[in-house]
Amino acid sequence: MTKHWVGVVALAVLATACGGGNQDAAGTASAPAVVPPAAQESQDRLASIIAGDWRSPENRARDVFRHPLETLEFFGIRPDMTVVEIWPGAGWYTEILAPYLQAQGRYIAAHWDPDAAREGTREAVQAFKDKLAARPDLYGGAEVTVLAPPGNTAMAEPESVDMVLTFRNIHNWMMAGQEEAMFAAMYRVLKPGGVLGVVEHRAPADQPADAKGRSGYVSEAHAVALAEQAGFLLEAASEINANPLDTKDHPAGVWTLPPTFAKGDENRERYAAIGESDRFTLRFRKPAAGVDGGS
Repeated sequence: MTKHWVGVVALAVLATACGGGNQDAAGTASAPAVVPPAAQESQDRLASIIAGDWRSPENRARDVFRHPLETLEFFGIRPDMTVVEIWPGAGWYTEILAPYLQAQGRYIAAHWDPDAAREGTREAVQAFKDKLAARPDLYGGAEVTVLAPPGNTAMAEPESVDMVLTFRNIHNWMMAGQEEAMFAAMYRVLKPGGVLGVVEHRAPADQPADAKGRSGYVSEAHAVALAEQAGFLLEAASEINANPLDTKDHPAGVWTLPPTFAKGDENRERYAAIGESDRFTLRFRKPAAGVDGGS
């Protein structure tokens, strides 16, 4: 993504968000935008769930870096949506998404293969399922499907999903050479007009793209290119999850930083002071029926 395009997107988002600064044709400042009651109720519910005491202290402590409220509102989530979360891991976002969607929507966790060759993967999937089973009041409506590229990329029925969310997964797909297949799979399950929300560790703009994503950092321009190649339209970019303190030159890549601290106690205080990685946040849309996505 060029600096010019980022600026255009940012200005567009700013113009939309700052209702108090709008002007009519005569140059008179218009009244601030009024949030519809249903939208305000949805926002309040999301904020209440994020503050829920079922979320572990460790997970809640990461809100300062992951900004779940701002991120999900930027993506445009609503409680009546069908949402797929790609590879939810231990369920950090599941603790928020599943309760939020339980009454009116549908939450689908597209997780790793429970029959994977690697024991750690099998154990992680089982732990995730146990987590859901332990709190049916929160997670009773959650569905778990298998997403194991390249052989299994179904995750949901074609064109059945309102939103797909992927948090810090692109580098994993790049390591395995599966990034193009995954973007195509996400495009396939979304309804026309559906949203793809992406958060990923951001590589320096002046650094050559690492085709294998070995550092964990991914070029924002490369992520946009992958999505557009699959047919998506870039709708907006946000700096919600940016961290200007991240120098991105760490000895063990992004995993040097919290919460992983891959170097153990070596320079731990310095890495803790940096915080979690600098991340880009992008909202794409699958074109509505009859609209060319440019794929």
